[in-house]
Amino acid sequence: MHPTSPRRPSSREAYVWVVDAARAPDYWFPRQCPRALAWVTPETSTADRERLGSHRVNAIEYAGFSAMRSVRLFAYRFEAASFRVFGEHGHAMVATTPVEPVGPPEPMGELLALHERAGIELRELPNLWEFVDAVASSTLGFSGIRLRNAAPRCSRSELHG
Repeated sequence: MHPTSPRRPSSREAYVWVVDAARAPDYWFPRQCPRALAWVTPETSTADRERLGSHRVNAIEYAGFSAMRSVRLFAYRFEAASFRVFGEHGHAMVATTPVEPVGPPEPMGELLALHERAGIELRELPNLWEFVDAVASSTLGFSGIRLRNAAPRCSRSELHG
């Protein structure tokens, strides 16, 4: 694998991006599927922990569910020594030189089963934005991936008829 430049013009360096086992569930989705992720951290308040109702929730829109059932996802494994932690939150690791996987890509299996085995609640929502806004203003850890592909924001009355 060769480093590639990010799409953001503010970053000039090319990277090979990887995540560790703790962040792998962020990517148990079809590549372009918008998702919002929330998890309990040591800083999470009791009220936010109770509101979340689980140690971790991955949320998608109804439109992404059929792809979750049919996509074939593969994982590459790399030697950790080739990578360094990236960013202030350490959400990924990067290499700036070419790296080779330690073996062939491994099939991840059925994505819904991965969530179930990991004890991660998978929520299907008509629209992600209410969930995104709620977790972003909480004490939970959170992330949003491919949100540019999410349905547009809508009013609460549109969500509930």
